[in-house]
Amino acid sequence: MKNLVENKQLDEERALYNLTDAEVKNCVFDGPADGESALKEARNIKVSDCKFSLRYPLWHVTDFEIENSTMNELTRAALWYDKNGFIHDSKLGGIKALRECVDIKLQKCDIVSEEFGWKCDNISLLDSSIESMYLFLDSKNIKLDNVNMKGKYSFQYVENMEITNSILDTKDAFWHTKNVTVKDSIVKGEYLAWYSENLTLINCKIIGTQPLCYCKGLRLINCTMEDCDLSFEYSEVEADIVGHIDSVKNPKSGKIVADSIGEIIREAAVMDCKGEIITR
Repeated sequence: MKNLVENKQLDEERALYNLTDAEVKNCVFDGPADGESALKEARNIKVSDCKFSLRYPLWHVTDFEIENSTMNELTRAALWYDKNGFIHDSKLGGIKALRECVDIKLQKCDIVSEEFGWKCDNISLLDSSIESMYLFLDSKNIKLDNVNMKGKYSFQYVENMEITNSILDTKDAFWHTKNVTVKDSIVKGEYLAWYSENLTLINCKIIGTQPLCYCKGLRLINCTMEDCDLSFEYSEVEADIVGHIDSVKNPKSGKIVADSIGEIIREAAVMDCKGEIITR
């Protein structure tokens, strides 16, 4: 890198616009000028030990690294339309922190951002914590590993995602998803994964009411289910459950096997439901 921007306070509009082949170190993006888009259109940059408190700091940025930096709750819509980035050991706050980005890796990050990761492609989130109301809406090719997540309407319309070794405390997660695999994880939430297609859960603990309804190509392998009533309604499902299911209602097709089932409901179906239900 040819240029070094160090130990500066920058608050002007587009303060470092089109910065190329540079390192930005120990800088503060804040001040009375209240300027936006500090690093817009930057190329081949490293940002380290910086503090951001202004809007839209990194838009249309390509080939970048962010290290040990903080974006507070005033850093609205921080990273949009970016490509090929590595963000690590950092804190990301502010609504809409990541949108329409491609090829981004986040590791050891603490993220609090509603509407995080919308319409993105090839994003990995590793060894991190995240709070987000609508996480990764309408994104594809997503990987989460060792993530502690809190949210509500997570992963809606996501395609091609793998989640491992994670804790997901959410609500209407995985609605309308396609080709998602979750392994060795805890998934807590109401109305889990309705209308999903090709969802596979392996060695997972599933917690919450009315899960996994209207699904196509649903598979559960060696999973447990806690407080799961009215499960699998109108789903095409192959499920091997360790332990108990509170109730199963009108599975459309396939087979559900569990150690015990509190109630099997086969009534008032609006379609032909031939799913097999077996108690070991």
